[in-house]
Amino acid sequence: MMLEMKNPSHPSRTIAYRQIIELSHVIDPQMPHWPGDPSTRYKPHAAIASDGFYLRQVTIGEHSGTHMNAANTFDEAAAGIDDYSASQLVLPMVVIDVRDRAAADADYGLTIADLQAWETENGAIALGSLVALWTGWQAKWPDPIAFLNQDDRGQLHFPGFGEVATRFLLAERAIAGVGIDTHGVDPGCADAFTTNQLVLAAGGIVLENLTNLDHLPPQGTTIAIGRLPLRGGSGSPVSVLAFVP
Repeated sequence: MMLEMKNPSHPSRTIAYRQIIELSHVIDPQMPHWPGDPSTRYKPHAAIASDGFYLRQVTIGEHSGTHMNAANTFDEAAAGIDDYSASQLVLPMVVIDVRDRAAADADYGLTIADLQAWETENGAIALGSLVALWTGWQAKWPDPIAFLNQDDRGQLHFPGFGEVATRFLLAERAIAGVGIDTHGVDPGCADAFTTNQLVLAAGGIVLENLTNLDHLPPQGTTIAIGRLPLRGGSGSPVSVLAFVP
């Protein structure tokens, strides 16, 4: 199929795709939540039997489930989730498979060598791409114990982007953002949230808790991010659709 995208200030672009894949987990109260974050709750508000229609009240944190972080997460003067334009939310995605390294080391961070190996096989990462890291962690969802992998001291252990690799991607490949199938784009043991801060400070997109990355090719996919434009929000649960060529 072909999807034509029109923007008054830019030439028309066409997305050719054969399949659409949902990259977001179903939102459920029992899903993993970052320690200390608000829990997710569904509260009945109206029932068909008594009110003639069905309605629930939903309580959820801005960084719960598959979600997008906003720049004001770390800088109160920066953009909120409602400030991201529609054109920023449709972009090409490349997928880097580090499952073998993540299986051997839960604290693994993406390296320059990983990027060089990927580009040797697939070509240079195109400017303006969102780089998604497929660590295999999506298979651990929705088990909070396995997914967050907390040790006895409360430290989380899951893989992510290494700082040097992130700086390279921003400076040399002008990426539009990063995504991952864990609860953070930084390794769980990295408390400074460096990749998060670097990408958000550059005006980029940060997606966490992605799924179905195993259905995507290394390159060629276009994603569309549906976020809640919460006024001043630090983030939002999102539905991410992948248009696979």
